[in-house]
Amino acid sequence: MAAAVEPTWSDPVVEEVADDVYRIPLPLPSDGLRAVNVYLIEGGDRPVCVDSGWAVQESREVLVDSLAGLGYEPGDIERFLVTHIHRDHYTQAIDLRREVQSKISLGAGEREGLEILCDPDDQPSRRRWDNLIRNGAGELVTQLDQALLGQPMFTPSVWEMPDDWVLDGDVLEVGSRQLRVVETPGHTRGHVVFHDADSALLFAGDHVLPTITPSIGFEVAQPENPLGDFLDSLARVRALPDALLLPAHGPTATSVHRRVDELVAHHVIRLDQALAAVRHGADTSFEVAKVLRWTRRERTMDELDLFNQMLAVTETGAHLRLLEAQGRVHSVIEDGVTHYLDGEGQM
Repeated sequence: MAAAVEPTWSDPVVEEVADDVYRIPLPLPSDGLRAVNVYLIEGGDRPVCVDSGWAVQESREVLVDSLAGLGYEPGDIERFLVTHIHRDHYTQAIDLRREVQSKISLGAGEREGLEILCDPDDQPSRRRWDNLIRNGAGELVTQLDQALLGQPMFTPSVWEMPDDWVLDGDVLEVGSRQLRVVETPGHTRGHVVFHDADSALLFAGDHVLPTITPSIGFEVAQPENPLGDFLDSLARVRALPDALLLPAHGPTATSVHRRVDELVAHHVIRLDQALAAVRHGADTSFEVAKVLRWTRRERTMDELDLFNQMLAVTETGAHLRLLEAQGRVHSVIEDGVTHYLDGEGQM
């Protein structure tokens, strides 16, 4: 008799992670992350969800079935507390609000990025392409243009403003729970997490993930030093009382502090690796990214798909910008491309 197969975190199985708090994994379309966790919180007149999923049919079906198993339907959701504006967290909330009038709350720091996404005259994808060119990845842009030939680069109709903006320090009443908003820029400039100190829970979005590092620098509204922002935000979360980690991707974990320490250590090593690559002659983010290894499988950048190559370049750019802020490298711009020199001025 074959042994029973234990479900993985991404399987569509609802899990009670704390009293009246349920983790609902929703599938992602053609995404290496496989799923995004939505957390349903009971205790008030109507349930509240942290994050919402990507607005695609498969995700909607799993959400409807999962809610039904808990005795709800989409119209019962009072409010979505969204950690940030990436599609897999925000767009299903917009879809549902158009049908059932659930409210959406979002961190105020996301306003600039969302205004760009909502503007039919703007071109957010072209902004990302321009950032890749500044990072020396013009050949990657050519490949992306060819891969996307004939496909719409962007659909502004899927984006809308939230019902309200939440600020750092706001305390949100969710039934008997008090969720404190903590601004955690880095993954996006307006990312927030929700901290339930009384129950020792942290709804962490993509800020603290248990098995992978969140991408940094992939934004339409580029901040000056996204990795510096991210590390500062990790320090803010590390200063909170330790809590159960409720991440957007991956299983729950018992200690936020432990995972924060691991993330900080990873980026210290990564900064040193990027600096070493510059000292050995790699002088753009693209060239440094080709030297580094990616994912836990230590892949070369050429082994990644085009989307993840793009993430690799922008994240490498974030590391180099922090190295520059630390005075460990310097940059010069030639023909619209940023080149990096080591601290001795050698390229």
